[in-house]
Amino acid sequence: MESISFTKVALPFGWLGNMSPYPVEYNGKTWRTTEALFQALRFEDEEIREVIRAEKSPMGAKMKAKKHKSLMNITPMGHLDIENMRMCVKLKCEQHPGLVDQLLKTDGLPIYEDVTSRPRGSGLFWGAKKLDDGTWEGENILGKIWMEIRSEL
Repeated sequence: MESISFTKVALPFGWLGNMSPYPVEYNGKTWRTTEALFQALRFEDEEIREVIRAEKSPMGAKMKAKKHKSLMNITPMGHLDIENMRMCVKLKCEQHPGLVDQLLKTDGLPIYEDVTSRPRGSGLFWGAKKLDDGTWEGENILGKIWMEIRSEL
């Protein structure tokens, strides 16, 4: 294996994705997924945060955030957004030690959020797509965050 890639939650390495069912505690509240927390952190309005937190599915949380996009106080894919993503991933690792073990077993291999089959959009920022020659195109910020955390461990 030359690299680790993740797409859907049910597939190998799906636990690396924000949609994976690993609840996190933040500021005394439980969030069903890091996706829900990440989306909610884009807002200062507590009512909107609660609407996002109440969603049963991570995709539902994402859609609720999109619905209120005009009220976001953090620029998507900006510096604070990246810092929030880093914090969410760190919380997930701290609160689910078994994931740390799995992360360490990735043994220094590059990690990619594989967005090859997704339509264009923020995918090439948070993830990357695999090209026909086997190389990856995209910023892969989420993959880089996982690799940073792995190196800190």
